Amino acid sequence: MSTSHVVVVMGTAGTGKTTIGRLLAERLDVPYAEGDDFHPEPNIAKMSAGVPLDDSDREPWLDAIGQWAHGRAGLGGVVSSSALKRAHRDRLRSAAPDAVFLHLTGDRELIELRMRQRKGHFMPAELLESQFATLQPLERDEAGIAVDAGGTPEEVTERALAALRRLGQSHSCG
Repeated sequence: MSTSHVVVVMGTAGTGKTTIGRLLAERLDVPYAEGDDFHPEPNIAKMSAGVPLDDSDREPWLDAIGQWAHGRAGLGGVVSSSALKRAHRDRLRSAAPDAVFLHLTGDRELIELRMRQRKGHFMPAELLESQFATLQPLERDEAGIAVDAGGTPEEVTERALAALRRLGQSHSCG
């Protein structure tokens, strides 16, 4: 399977955006971009200190991801971005109108456990509550799908590919 669309792997911290994003890009044979790499230093410092980002902090980050996605338009790609609010996704879509969102969802306890187990990441588990409070799931008019993040990375990737195929059949993606 391949795609000419950019797939934005979204969700709260700890859902596996990076792991699934990389596996998905490999399976789709397109480049992967790590959303965290687009954060300016002040954002990383703020999150590392346990302070949630506000929308003004997210704007330059979303714009940088949007520029990458725009550059991949028609070529395909996978990028991770929490994209927690509709406004965040709208901002990404303004740069990359054909972007498709893959929302990794999951049980809060599982996600918190994953966050506490990961090493070397700047996002502390204590910020998970603010992420869930901010999260606005995909709406019916948004090109995208929700996939449960439970199970092995391979299982989640297979579910994501199957869901993207179904979405592609109804939206000519894939």
